[in-house]
This record gives sequence, C-alpha cells and structure tokens, in this order.
Amino acid sequence: MKMAFYAIAAAMIAVALAAVLLPLVRHGRRSGRPRGVFVLTLAIALVLPLAAGWLYLEVGTPVAINGVAAQTGMPLTMQQAISQLRAHLAEKPDDLQAWTLLAQTSAMLHSTADARDAYEHILKLDPNNADAMVGWAEADAMLKSDHVIGARAVALLKHAVQLQPDSQRGLWLLGTSQFQQGDYAGAAATWRLLAPQLEPGSEVAKAVAAQISQADARAGGAPAEAASSPAAATAPEAALQVRVSLASGLKAKLAPGDTLFIFARPVNGPPMPLAVTRLQADQLPTEVTLTDAMAMTPALKLSSVAKVFVGARISHSGQPMAQPGDLEGNAGIVDVARKTPVEILIDKVH
Repeated sequence: MKMAFYAIAAAMIAVALAAVLLPLVRHGRRSGRPRGVFVLTLAIALVLPLAAGWLYLEVGTPVAINGVAAQTGMPLTMQQAISQLRAHLAEKPDDLQAWTLLAQTSAMLHSTADARDAYEHILKLDPNNADAMVGWAEADAMLKSDHVIGARAVALLKHAVQLQPDSQRGLWLLGTSQFQQGDYAGAAATWRLLAPQLEPGSEVAKAVAAQISQADARAGGAPAEAASSPAAATAPEAALQVRVSLASGLKAKLAPGDTLFIFARPVNGPPMPLAVTRLQADQLPTEVTLTDAMAMTPALKLSSVAKVFVGARISHSGQPMAQPGDLEGNAGIVDVARKTPVEILIDKVH
C-alpha cells in the first residue's frame, strides 16, 4: 500500500510544483533571464519527485515497510497505484490519510464521483474536516447537469467557513450558492470576505470583483467596485468560435447516441464551465460559438475572465462528467478575446 502512496504523492507533487513554477518561469523570461536556467529549474522540479519515487520502488526496501517480498519491474502507473490504495482501504476503511489521498487524487483526475465518495468517507471519520466539506460540495455540484449547489452542500459550506474562515474555495462556492438562490446581497458579502485573500490585480481577483459588482447591482445597491473598475461592469459579451473534429483512429469507438460536450472553463478557480454546449456526436465535425448565454450560472461566464481552458468530450453515458472510455480533446488555454476559431481534435480516450 505504501508504494501506492508514494506513486500518487510523487505525481501530485510534480503537478503542484509545475503550477507554482510555471508563472515564475514566465516572469523570469519577461525579465530577460536566460531560458536554459528555467528549463533546468522545471526539469529538476518535475523529474526529481517522480524519479525519487521510481528509484525507491526499483531499488529501495519496500520489504521493510510492507513486510512482503519486493516486486521488480516497471514503476506503478497512476491507475495501479489507485487500485492498491483502494485495496488497502477495503482492508482498513478507517484510514483517514488514505481516504484523503484518494479524494484529492480523484479530484485532480476529474473522477468527480469517486472524489465525492471519498470525501463522504472522510466526513464519516472526521465530521469537522473543513476541506472535506468543501470538496464534497464542489464534487456534488459538478455531478449535476445544472451545477446547482444543493441544500446539503450549502450546509457543509457554511459549516466549513465557520471552522476555516480563510477557505478560499469554501467562500467562493458559498457565495455562488447564494447567488444561485437569488440572495445577491449575501453573495456579495461572502465574496467580500474572499477578495482580500486574493493576489491584487490577478485574474481571479478581477473575476471576484466583477461578481461582487454584479451581485450588488442585482441586490439593488451601488456596485462598490464600479468606481475603481468601470470596465468590469460594462464588459462586452464574450464569444469564442470553436471547431471540433474527431481523429480518424477513434471513429470506430463512436457509438449511436453518443453526446458531444464543448466547453470553456476557468484557468483558475472552480472547475464549473463558464460556457458549455451539448450536441449529438454524429454531428462531427462541427463548429459552435461559446457565449455568455451558455453559462451554467450568471455568476460564472466567459466575459468574467481573460483566459479559459477550452475542451471537448464525447460521452458514451450522456453525462457531462468524464467517464472511463469517453473520447476527449482540448485546445489548452486561450484568450477569451480571441477572434480566430479555436481548433480542437478529439484524439484521446479517457
């Protein structure tokens, strides 16, 4: 079981380091520093955790930890590591650390149903775990076609921010739930608790400021941020033209009744789509325009951010959340103000 921990932890560390270091690399490049320095930095940051885990599994002493003969061969894949983690939890269902690792890994892999189930187990073992409350609420909303934050999720979020007042995800989601319910004054008040915690001038801070202004306007009061950020209140409607095609090698995997989802989601912040459209997969190749009108909630739309991640998925189940066997492709991160079409080739199997 420990080998599964190390394999998953090494991968998560590498992802976390990349998220932290990539913005620093970009800043350094703009400052004129040599490219080679940053390439080496990223290589070390990404390779060391994974290499350390691989080296341990290959030549370390798992016998001393597991009490069984060391296995030779290739390092564990992520799925193998998760399988071992699940096997461990079947034997030791009260292992809070293992459930936490499974929840975080499932969320990272967009296995939302598995993440919610793991967070459910955490809450049974530790009812006052604020991170698990927020994780459960986010996963539950993501599993719904309309992404509405339900009654139990709202109760968990309220409890979470009481226990952990600086929970950024908790405050954002609680404010979103209030906005969805029409409590615009409450949403603005909640997001104002979040705003001081964000990096001034960042895209996330600008998006939150815009949502506070919108909530204030709907509540009938004067938007507090309108004076300092008039552009946010008068931002034009956003529209992204997207062309989607299916790789020839995957056409045989297309089944009658398959559903095509084309979406744009924020680069930072909640994973809820800012715009999404649903079509029949047999319409491929196709071209659509993602707009503010396709937002899942008025609090989250294309024009509230500068950049988005644009992707497409063919779902065999018809559900918006990715399932094993679904076909996927993406265009990466693009500017919302882009005028030329975004090209997506669906060329991967989930």
